[in-house]
Amino acid sequence: MKQRIFRNARIVTADEAFTGSVVLEDGLIRSVDTGNTAVAGAEDWAGDWLLPGLVEVHTDNLEKHLSPRPGVLWNAHSAMLVHDAQCAAAGITTVLDSVVIGDLDEGGPRCQTQHTSIAALHQCHDEDLMRVAHLLHLRCELSAPDMLEVFHQYADDALLTLVSMMDHTPGQRQWRDLKTYRRYTERNGSYTDAGFDAMIAQRKADQQAYSLTHRVEIVRECQARGLPMASHDDTLLSDIAQAVEERVVMSEFPTTVEAAQAARTAGMAIIMGGPNMVKGGSHSGNVSAAELAQLDLLDIFSSDYVPSSLLLGTFMLSALDGWTLPKAVRTVTRNPAHAIGLQDRGVIAPGLRADLLRVRMNRAGMPMVTETWFGGTRAF
Repeated sequence: MKQRIFRNARIVTADEAFTGSVVLEDGLIRSVDTGNTAVAGAEDWAGDWLLPGLVEVHTDNLEKHLSPRPGVLWNAHSAMLVHDAQCAAAGITTVLDSVVIGDLDEGGPRCQTQHTSIAALHQCHDEDLMRVAHLLHLRCELSAPDMLEVFHQYADDALLTLVSMMDHTPGQRQWRDLKTYRRYTERNGSYTDAGFDAMIAQRKADQQAYSLTHRVEIVRECQARGLPMASHDDTLLSDIAQAVEERVVMSEFPTTVEAAQAARTAGMAIIMGGPNMVKGGSHSGNVSAAELAQLDLLDIFSSDYVPSSLLLGTFMLSALDGWTLPKAVRTVTRNPAHAIGLQDRGVIAPGLRADLLRVRMNRAGMPMVTETWFGGTRAF
């Protein structure tokens, strides 16, 4: 029996925050108590926050390490381990690595990294090299010609936990504004006007040829396997209506208030990006996370492309009217864990996994992770 005791910590449970102590035993939380304890050997946390380990359902962070510069492909094993270390340092103890399958650019980097990243995930998992838990989230680019072929290769992957359906065809959903879309696509090189118009025409042709057929097949395959599904960048009421008919459980990054309201009415979990919250808006010019939060239309935060945004966004969220710190913490712990069927984590309560993080406010008033615990073992 291996036991550890933390005392004088500001504990955030699912419903309240209080100063108290926590006892860990054999990788689980044994007890949670208010007040101090005089037990010998208890570690004094000196009033630091004690939160559940963060649960991340959608992060593209691995991609940054797989392709750190345009035209550069990095070793996937090395990229996975660095990504894992960053997650641990950000307080994330369960992470769904989002791998885009289907490349809109024929021969583009995702044609190669979609396979190497999943192979690296399994290798590092099997060799027990990672600090925290990693699972697989397949992001299906519906209008990509090769998407369905790749999906069938991984549909029965043992680590597959979530499937999201997305359509980045310009002129709709995330990219309704073509000027914003052009600015984004030209971040690594410019188009001529004719070249840009030709690319838009090809994207729309691919959407007409593949998106609906691919979506029907993905839904059928996921329903048959009991895999939870997310719909990406919902914009119109018809987008939500389609998702409801398909038994989709999450609306990832809705782009309008109307779509988020419809998702709430339908009982779908609403996911928004931590970077959107921290930066004060969407980089695509769509609805802000803060606006949805103020309307109580936010259930889950995703760090998207910045792991540290989860914790910072949570504390920013807790300062908004109608929000408390426990309610904000649920968006990055219990809510995402339960949305993907993980009932053994996400809450500081007896019998659950001892996935925890220690948070201290720095002089600028920003929350900083000083320790991350995974299954009762210090991971960072």
